[in-house]
Amino acid sequence: MSEVLDSNLTSEESGLAGSGCDILVPFNERLSLREIERSIIKKYRKDIWSNFIKGIKDFEMVKDGDKVAVAISGGKDSMLMAKLFQELKRHGQIDFELEFVAMDPGYHKSIKELLIDNCSHLGIPLHLFESGIFEIVDKIASDYPCYMCAKMRRGALYSKAKELGCNKLALGHHFNDVIETTLINMFYAGSFKTMLPKLKSTNFDGMELIRPMYYIREKHIERFTQNSGIWPLNCACMVAAKKTSSKRHEVKKLIETLKENFKDIDKTIFKSTQNVNMDAILGWEKDNEKHSYLDFY
Repeated sequence: MSEVLDSNLTSEESGLAGSGCDILVPFNERLSLREIERSIIKKYRKDIWSNFIKGIKDFEMVKDGDKVAVAISGGKDSMLMAKLFQELKRHGQIDFELEFVAMDPGYHKSIKELLIDNCSHLGIPLHLFESGIFEIVDKIASDYPCYMCAKMRRGALYSKAKELGCNKLALGHHFNDVIETTLINMFYAGSFKTMLPKLKSTNFDGMELIRPMYYIREKHIERFTQNSGIWPLNCACMVAAKKTSSKRHEVKKLIETLKENFKDIDKTIFKSTQNVNMDAILGWEKDNEKHSYLDFY
């Protein structure tokens, strides 16, 4: 597996794989599939498996009769999510079906090979399809490509999921993504809104997006991945790698700094999204209609 990554990429190719993105280096050789699957239920039961199940139950993400398309980017989050769903299917009490979908937005050949190799080793039967989104985004949104790319990728994944007969699309966003998104909206958009655990698609009838890793912290995902000996894809982006950095990175660093003086700051940010006092805010929006507290004064 490591041979795929250590294939002496040129500096240009390495940049296309995600210049400026953090690379997660394994602690050891790649474990066997059996060892990796067992670790999810045993070693990481408290930090990963239990939080995955809690998210599924708390927000009623998966029900009998569902057919879930698990979106695979090849990164640490989606690879773990795929294995969690397989374990849920194997050990859970919910009668549902699974499909695993991955979109090639224009990855370099070596990156694509790494994705396929990882999925093969992990026993993930992959539906891989091409979209060419990187090239499109580079032309129309080259200065700030991430938002446009994410929107287009999600649309392509929804379309593929629907083609496969799925009614739900699972994305690998985790606890840290939730609190970072909350702060990004406050700091850079002047609004208070967060990343929801599930939502209905507005463009694909009958489709729903779910985020089953909602309660799982990124540090535990990283630890699992490194201990498993897996080389995940980093951002692997051919556009942002050359153009820009993300506000998300700035917010992530800010949270780390705040935690030095208040270690539970991440928990309180997360909790704030569940404790909005409507009697103590100036205005809000519901169903695209704005309201002022003066309307009810």
